[in-house]
Amino acid sequence: MSGEVRKGERIPRRDPPPYEEADSFGQAVSRDGFFKTAIEDANQYGPVGMMILLFIVATITGAAIKLLESL
Repeated sequence: MSGEVRKGERIPRRDPPPYEEADSFGQAVSRDGFFKTAIEDANQYGPVGMMILLFIVATITGAAIKLLESL
C-alpha cells in the first residue's frame, strides 16, 4: 500500500505505523514509553499521552513567561 495513490487523491498513502493495544495508560507507558505513546501513536492511548504532553509543555512555558515577567 506504500506509495499508492487512489482516484481523487494527490498525496500517496504510507503504511500505518506498528500498533499494539494496551489494557491501560499505565501499561502503555511502561511498555512503549511516554514519548512513543504520545508522539508515535504506538497504541490507542496516543491522544491521551499527547494531551498530557501538551499540559506539561504549557505549564513549563507559562512558568517561564511568569519568571521573565518578574525580571
